[in-house]
Amino acid sequence: MALKVAMHNWMRPEPIETTIRRLAACGYDGIEISGEPALYDAKHVRSLLDEHGLQCWGSVTLMVGGRDLLHEDKYVRVGSVQYVKDTLDLIQALGGTILTVVPSTVGKVTPMSTPEQEWAWAVESLKECQAHAEKCGVRLALEPLNRFETYFLNRCDQALALAEDVGGDCGVCLDIFHMNIEEADWPAAIRAAGDQLVDFHVADNNRMPPGQGAIDWELIVRTLGEVGYDGYLTVEFVATVDRSRISDRTEIGDASEADASVGLEQFLRDHGTGAVPEELYDRYVQESIDCLRQAMSAAAPA
Repeated sequence: MALKVAMHNWMRPEPIETTIRRLAACGYDGIEISGEPALYDAKHVRSLLDEHGLQCWGSVTLMVGGRDLLHEDKYVRVGSVQYVKDTLDLIQALGGTILTVVPSTVGKVTPMSTPEQEWAWAVESLKECQAHAEKCGVRLALEPLNRFETYFLNRCDQALALAEDVGGDCGVCLDIFHMNIEEADWPAAIRAAGDQLVDFHVADNNRMPPGQGAIDWELIVRTLGEVGYDGYLTVEFVATVDRSRISDRTEIGDASEADASVGLEQFLRDHGTGAVPEELYDRYVQESIDCLRQAMSAAAPA
């Protein structure tokens, strides 16, 4: 098994040049770029990736306000489908392979209709996204989040059922932070996903960098090996603001200081983070890959 390591870049708004330079310096293999196609000049980003020897693994939809594939308003759904298509076009232009899709707005915890109707809206929207993904040569992965971020998809079995209804090669993305909350047995959930597992996101149980919590990373690597997963582990830690007198993260500023769009600023705040200083972020990025490489080495066959 040849697992590789990528990282998201939505957690600290900054120039893409800074992000790519850091990932290369820390020994990452690639990036799962923020699903904000309007922000990027694909030709420029691809040249930066080539220059630094990195791959674009894919992207993840950032479901801020106004993006919802199962919204009661048809025109919100239509706009959200177009957003996913634009993100797929970006991935294709960057030579990427996958798109992780969160179907509904992150933080939306109140349903707008019956379970049957919302499921039907989601399937209808995702079928259109799937068709475009196939044209782009990109594989969709549906990601469950924990119950405090969405009511719609929380577990692997739910995501597998939705992927089955969408059809084609639609699969799932699993995130160990969310799984640690929602799955009764997360190794069993990984095994249940099997060859439908398209992407795997990593942060520790406290959503800090791998190694700063209680997750058994060697067990994760071994379990992924059991199902033949040979994609990327994509780092997605969220450094939480700590305002206590014992804090070692007092330098993290409010989200309003993060130089983010209005939607992303709220997204950061909803995730308990803010403006993370570059020096601290650099350290967390390096510690993440060091922990994962150590686990991959320890789990390797003798």
